[in-house]
Amino acid sequence: MRFQNLNEFTEKEMFPGYKGKFVHGETMTVAFWNIKSGSTVPLHHHVHEQVMHVVDGQFEFTVDGNTQVCGPGAIVVIPSNVPHTGTAITDCKVIDVFHPVREEYRV
Repeated sequence: MRFQNLNEFTEKEMFPGYKGKFVHGETMTVAFWNIKSGSTVPLHHHVHEQVMHVVDGQFEFTVDGNTQVCGPGAIVVIPSNVPHTGTAITDCKVIDVFHPVREEYRV
């Protein structure tokens, strides 16, 4: 068990306009994103199962060809290897949980 404070983490820009802080467990990664309005993550897929939660703002998300504008409280579950993309309509705060660990997000 580890106790940590997110305020002490360094933010890292993983994609243009997507700045995140990352917490890694043995089998999962939690990403805390601050996303600038108009920023887009390109269509992609990965082996990781992903659960996305919009904390603040409006985020247009497309999963497997289905598009929805997601606001505060929205949760999107993305199975492994399913294509997805998204664009921040406003400045957003989003939390992503990935399983297994996203090694490329280690800072």
